[in-house]
Amino acid sequence: MDLSHGRPGDEEGGPGAGLPGGLLWEQLEPPSHHLSPEERALLYEEALYTVLHRLGQPEPSHVREASELLQYLQEAFHMEPEEHQQMLQQVQKLEKPVFCLKATVKQAKGILGKDVSGFSDPYCLLGIEQGVGVQGGSPGSRHRQKAVVKHTIPEEQTHRTQVIAQTLNPVWEETFILEFEDISNSSFHLDMWDMDTVESVRQKLGELTDLHGLRRIFKEARKDKGQDDFLGNVVVRLQDLRCREDQWYPLEPCTETYPDRGQCHLQFQLIHKRRAPAASRSQPSYTVHLHLLQQLVSHEVTRHQAGSTSWDGSLSPQAATILFLHATQKDLSDFHQSLAQWLAYSRLYQSLEFPSSCLLHPITSIEYQWIQGRLKGEQLEELTASFSKLLAYGLSLLRKFRSVFPLSVPDSPARLQSLLRVLVQMCKMKAFRELCPDSAPLPRLVTETLRTGTVEWFHLKQQHHQPMVQGMLEAGKALLSLVQDIIGDLHQCQHTWNKIFQNTLKVDLFSMAFLELQWLVAKRVQDHTAVVAGSPVSPEMGESLFQLYVSLKELCQLGPGPAERDGVLALDGFHRWFRPAIPSWLQKTYSVALARVQRAVQMDELVPLSELTKHSTSAVDLSTCFAQISHTARQLDWPDPEEAFMITVKFVEDTCRLALVYCSLIKARARELSAGQKDQGQAANMLCVVVNDMEQLRLVIGKLPTQLAWEALEQRVGAVLEQGQLQNTLHAQLQGALAGLGHEIRTGVRTLAEQLEVGIAKHIQKLVGVKESVLPEDAILPLMKFLEVKLCYLNTNLVQENFSSLLTLLWTHTLTVLMEVAASQRSCPLASSRLKIALQNLEICFYAEGCGLPPAALHTDTFQALQRDLELQAASSRELIQKYFCSRIQQQAETASEELGAVTVKASYRTSEQKLRVELLSASSLLPLDSNGSSDPFVQLTLEPRHEFPELAPRETQKHKKDLHPLFDETFEFLVPAEPCQRDGACLLLTVLDHDTLGADDLEGEAFLPLRSVPGLTGTEEPGEVPQTRLPLTYPALNGDPILQLLESRKGDREAQVFVRLRRQRAKQASQHAPRPGQ
Repeated sequence: MDLSHGRPGDEEGGPGAGLPGGLLWEQLEPPSHHLSPEERALLYEEALYTVLHRLGQPEPSHVREASELLQYLQEAFHMEPEEHQQMLQQVQKLEKPVFCLKATVKQAKGILGKDVSGFSDPYCLLGIEQGVGVQGGSPGSRHRQKAVVKHTIPEEQTHRTQVIAQTLNPVWEETFILEFEDISNSSFHLDMWDMDTVESVRQKLGELTDLHGLRRIFKEARKDKGQDDFLGNVVVRLQDLRCREDQWYPLEPCTETYPDRGQCHLQFQLIHKRRAPAASRSQPSYTVHLHLLQQLVSHEVTRHQAGSTSWDGSLSPQAATILFLHATQKDLSDFHQSLAQWLAYSRLYQSLEFPSSCLLHPITSIEYQWIQGRLKGEQLEELTASFSKLLAYGLSLLRKFRSVFPLSVPDSPARLQSLLRVLVQMCKMKAFRELCPDSAPLPRLVTETLRTGTVEWFHLKQQHHQPMVQGMLEAGKALLSLVQDIIGDLHQCQHTWNKIFQNTLKVDLFSMAFLELQWLVAKRVQDHTAVVAGSPVSPEMGESLFQLYVSLKELCQLGPGPAERDGVLALDGFHRWFRPAIPSWLQKTYSVALARVQRAVQMDELVPLSELTKHSTSAVDLSTCFAQISHTARQLDWPDPEEAFMITVKFVEDTCRLALVYCSLIKARARELSAGQKDQGQAANMLCVVVNDMEQLRLVIGKLPTQLAWEALEQRVGAVLEQGQLQNTLHAQLQGALAGLGHEIRTGVRTLAEQLEVGIAKHIQKLVGVKESVLPEDAILPLMKFLEVKLCYLNTNLVQENFSSLLTLLWTHTLTVLMEVAASQRSCPLASSRLKIALQNLEICFYAEGCGLPPAALHTDTFQALQRDLELQAASSRELIQKYFCSRIQQQAETASEELGAVTVKASYRTSEQKLRVELLSASSLLPLDSNGSSDPFVQLTLEPRHEFPELAPRETQKHKKDLHPLFDETFEFLVPAEPCQRDGACLLLTVLDHDTLGADDLEGEAFLPLRSVPGLTGTEEPGEVPQTRLPLTYPALNGDPILQLLESRKGDREAQVFVRLRRQRAKQASQHAPRPGQ
């Protein structure tokens, strides 16, 4: 955007245009309120005369003593004592004024009805009785006399109101001027009469309405024809009156016949005529009053300023008393008083400091009483000039409102609002519209004034920030300060001033100021950046440009959004002016961060910050560095999407590089501090801190997508980048850094784990070598104490993530060691028992009540295999035999195929006889084991395990020749208690053999009937009908059974060897006749 041409708003028509009377700013000078010595002397004489010839009782809030008023006048007029005395003596020699009572008969209510119609035709006679005091000191206590006025006041001094016909509530509104000489012995008298005209009896009878009217006819018949009826009177001593009085007076009767005769509304004002002072004789009354008002208000303001306080617009009791007396004595109307007050206050406001709210009252009063043509030509000119000058002065204040109403002064907003209210109210007045018809609308005047004032303020600020030393760097700093001042001003306009102008005038100050200032700023910034771009950007200049860029972003954010604008802003696209400085900004950001990281690591003692914070100081500083980088990226927030993506890539690349540099530095720092350390524990402490620092760094790095707003960036660059480019670039960088950090952390944790693995292996090896007399629980104590100490230490010094990783490594290593030791101790049940208990306690230790490894991490395949092996190795030979039969019973239950054949039996137990009854019914589908294609089967019945049934010898059935489906139908009884039959592994072993005459018998198969399932063993009742049980034949495992292998390893155990020998024999027989597939 080319900003070299004229700025909008520089055209003709500044704030002076449209002022009433064609006034220009240069012509406006605050009117002086000072008087010449001659004028001041005349005014002082007028004021003294007013006080000396005071009439009436004082108002409650007024000053009573004349001496106090005279003293106040001397101070207000700055009179020396001698001069004051001289003037006072001169005034005392002046002729007294003519004292007058201005009496207004307003109305009456509730008077007597004297006519036949029940109404009256009232009128009043009034005057002043002089030379006679009222008895008793009050009007109510004097002797009532009929026709007081007629009898006591000369006819030429008697005044009469109009007659109001046929009413009981007459309204007169008539004013009379009554002169008197001495207020102390003068009284005001008013008689109210009913005018009685001569009427015929016929006329009166026509008006008759009730019996009271008839009585009035008879009464009138007795009095003289044409004689008026007395309705009541009012007598008031003048010395009891205030200067102004307005109230209802009761009408007094002449007899007690009708004591309640109604009331009369009267207004009194004690005034002067023919005043002697020169000012009264030569100037209009309101002009003199205006000058007196100006003088006293000026004194009030300056007196408050001398006392370091502000005048609030309230007159002192002395000033209020004097002005009230003067206006009353001069008989100034309320309108002229308001006019004088307006003229005085509007003039003084332009030269003295006092609240503009003082102008509201006279404005309202003039507006309320304004009548066109009421003022003379001279007064109209004076009022017109006051309007024009105050408007011009008010606009001049608004033009400089930033300095006239500074926010550093608490009441500035209220004062500005008050001024605007005064201007608004003044421009709304009928008088203003009549006298200043050519004045432009106030909102337009204010808008132009504010625009001009804003431009002037900008140039003043620019001059204020002008650098003393000329240079590009200094110019940049000055421009930055200017922009920051503008931002501050716009904030004030937005949050404080705009509300006032909007609410009062509907003027949008903020929008106007923003448009003007952004244009002015844009022109200067564009010129500055154009000059800077012509040479390499130094680091100092780059920092200055960056701060300027950030400030301009803040400035633009204050303005309206694109949808709310009327046009293009001068600052639109300002970022392009700063494009050459971007490399400098990025390099400076990385350099500052790198230097800070190096300094932080060099000062790090690798000690945890606290019990809860387990990383060291350098990790905190590094987090702060990354936060600063992210803050810089957010400040930059480059508008161009494609360029913004490249800048973000650079920020991520630098951050990841800093992370890896930090890892190298912190490890080097640990080696430096550990060198020469004899205490290995101290070295381990440092290693823990290093690992924790790296973990903290990984957490910080993981927050980069959020801190750099990748999601928002992806939405912005979606239209300019290929799909997946952001994911492949930024995420690849991040994942690479996280992978590197993860490797460093795992390396550190592996190192810590290796230091413990040696101790764990040593304690496990010692465990199996402990004497047999030591209980297994006591034998594992050294191992558990070792782990407790080491793991508590590491838990204290490692963050949870790294501690969990360490536990996982240690658990894997511990299981490996246990497997190796368990394999070497297979033939030793005692050692295996200790290892089994050790495994159980280690599981509890590493689980740590939920604070260690979770069950899923503990119960690995290795753990489960080791647990099974130790469970077997720790068992006795008989327990192993029992387990063997448990497994064969399980195999029997899972076998459904009858490829080896099957046997059918019926078994029951009689508790009362303690007899196990077995009926061997038949066998079927046996394998032909003889060369003739048949077999000679028989069945051997054995109760297993043998150690549970040592007294019971095996039984056999009859041998059947050449029969693959023999029917045995034989019954066997075993005398055996129920208890051993109910134990695990207890079973009836049915071994089906092929009888060979010349050699050993061949094995057809085995079947296992669990005894605990036999009817009669599980209950007290005798079994009823016993069901048949069909059992498929099975072979022993061809590949060897682990239980048999374990029993075989116990060479010194004869029972184990005998059992293994028999089982091996059966397995060998099975292997010779195992059926081939398809047979």
